[in-house]
Amino acid sequence: MQTTQTYANVIVDISLEKLDKTFQYLVPQGLIGKVAVGTQVDVPFGKRTLTGYVVELTDEPEIEPERIKPIAKLTEGSVPIESQLIALAAWMKKNYGSTMNQALKTVIPVHRTARQALKKTIALAVSEEKAREKLALFESKHYTAKARIMLALIESGEIDHGVATRELGMTAAALRKMEQDGLISIAARQDYRNPAQHLARGGPLKKLNENQQRIVDEVAADWDAGRRGTYLLHGVTGSGKTEVYMELIARVIESGRQAIVLIPEIALTYQTVARFYNRFGERVSIMNSRLSAGERYDQFLRAKSGDIDIMIGPRSALFTPFDRLGLIVVDEEHETSYKSGQAPRYHAREVAIERARMCGASVVLGSATPSVDSYYQARLGNYKLLELSERVENRPMPECEVVDMRRELREGNRSILSTRLQELIDERLARGEQAMLFLNRRGIAGFVSCRSCGYVIKCPHCDVSMGQHGGGRMICHYCGYEERQPRVCPKCGSKYLGGFNAGTQKVEQIVQERFPNAHTMRMDADTTRAKSSYENILQAFSNHEADILIGTQMIVKGHDFPNVTLVGVLAADMSLHVGDFHAAERTFQLLTQATGRAGRGESPGQAVIQTYSPDHFAVLAAKAQDYGAFYEREIAYRKLMSYPPVFHMLVVHCMGKSQDSVREASRYVANWLKKKISESAARVMLIGPADASIARVNDVHRRLVYMKAADYGTLVWLKDGLERDRRENNRFLNVMIQFDFNPASGF
Repeated sequence: MQTTQTYANVIVDISLEKLDKTFQYLVPQGLIGKVAVGTQVDVPFGKRTLTGYVVELTDEPEIEPERIKPIAKLTEGSVPIESQLIALAAWMKKNYGSTMNQALKTVIPVHRTARQALKKTIALAVSEEKAREKLALFESKHYTAKARIMLALIESGEIDHGVATRELGMTAAALRKMEQDGLISIAARQDYRNPAQHLARGGPLKKLNENQQRIVDEVAADWDAGRRGTYLLHGVTGSGKTEVYMELIARVIESGRQAIVLIPEIALTYQTVARFYNRFGERVSIMNSRLSAGERYDQFLRAKSGDIDIMIGPRSALFTPFDRLGLIVVDEEHETSYKSGQAPRYHAREVAIERARMCGASVVLGSATPSVDSYYQARLGNYKLLELSERVENRPMPECEVVDMRRELREGNRSILSTRLQELIDERLARGEQAMLFLNRRGIAGFVSCRSCGYVIKCPHCDVSMGQHGGGRMICHYCGYEERQPRVCPKCGSKYLGGFNAGTQKVEQIVQERFPNAHTMRMDADTTRAKSSYENILQAFSNHEADILIGTQMIVKGHDFPNVTLVGVLAADMSLHVGDFHAAERTFQLLTQATGRAGRGESPGQAVIQTYSPDHFAVLAAKAQDYGAFYEREIAYRKLMSYPPVFHMLVVHCMGKSQDSVREASRYVANWLKKKISESAARVMLIGPADASIARVNDVHRRLVYMKAADYGTLVWLKDGLERDRRENNRFLNVMIQFDFNPASGF
């Protein structure tokens, strides 16, 4: 009886252009069990032997088995960081659903080869005595430029090649001749671009208060005892979470390890990096999409070479090639931007925990408004809960008011600014203080509500709002239920029924008309297109070059402006009624984060929440800054509806150019899953297929099937089976199928 052979698919070049190309080798019997995904191996390649990485193990030969060469041996020496990242890619492929190439292209940091910047220096190649002899000779012969070079080298020992050619009058050819004569040596080394080098250093370091020190001591005690865990740091806005992060990182670096700090938005980079750079200097670098390809390439080279200890950036920074990683901080861990929208649709929080497990690191998740998912895990004991319940220096939380916009309408005020908010802005301007106006654009015009009574039309089957579509239709994006949009409010009969269409530009115009002497500044997608626009706007507002900052979500996340004493939240409840079970959670987080921008300096803060749903529990909990009250109501709802985190969810996305093919594929997927669920008696709820919330994007049609189950592994098993069926039977090749586990937002 013939034994099954094991084959390894190997990549021999991990530059992005070559990731799609793998070569298959036989795993010899002596290496069975020793070769795994990520293992570095030596393989025959033509007449040479090359080093490569195993990216997949299989029992299916791609060509005739007798033509497949065996792996020569395991590569000797230390395992490089690439092996860990490749193993992480395999874990992502398994747990989130994608091809191995898609996963590899996510974790391999070198996206394309960029031109390397070189720094050339010139040094003496002879003794000082010999150099002085040459200097005298050059001066006697009036070789002025050569004399200047020799004198500069005698005085400083080394000079920059550019200085020699630009300022000392030497040509490159003349310098090469002096090098050939043995008088000087010219060295070229990599000159890494540092996107943080313009930041200043030397500001005072803040001393931790008693509560901050308690948390640092608790985590440090675990570290010293060899315990590596995941910690959820729940700290109210202004409680000093960043100071805790920095102290923990300092201790990790002292032990010879490195740290990654994830932040959710590019807009946060400036203030965050400035604080870290002030403490750690050039050992800090940043990673974000605004950097050029060359700058990104350089930061990964610096990380790999040990030139830096701390990398700060959004979720892609998680794959920084540190080989001594000791700590991963996920700041504002509740943010949806940590969830990838492309295959593999991974969540940075979960991948951070897996990477930390692989390399013996700890993870700190921080937020003033933790995700329900993370708080649930902390309640189960899977994460260790740490709490900062007071602001630094015992500063009071902002005084918060809720304004009922239905009453404003009844009293004749049709402005987007309530009478109370206008009064408070006048007060701030008179006192020379600043205000921020946050327009909650999330989900605007995606649902139908009554401005007179606040009623929102919901799906009778899913307890989420109906999505507003063209032709007067309303559709539920979970189950596909559809009905016509009424002309008047079904509850009160008002004609004020519809969406909301004011943007930040319109708000700025209204503010300028109402407060003509105020200087306004706007921060949204339109004003932040340029590379340094985030930094410039934030710096300008920090310098009080504007009295009022108007913006979308990017202005309310993590920024610290001591002179801001008023925050106004416009259209607060717009995000309450999107077709998404996260709606209340997102609203509570946005309102709490927004109001938390006020009163972070010496003067107390005030916040105004304008809403058509003043009695909703998420609005009331945000007003009181009471996370516990919000969580208890929300988790009860999740249990009742079998939503994450109590249950797990898997959404199967079917996408393609042909609407008929997409519909046929989605029906096949649903029927295949129903059959498998029935045969296995698995406890899985299946709904769909239904159109996505936006059923067509760039002429690509989108349909969904989604499942809920208490066991995550059951959903992975169904995903694996669906992938295998598609691969073996070549079904619907013109339809792309992607998987989204525990989606972070609506569909």
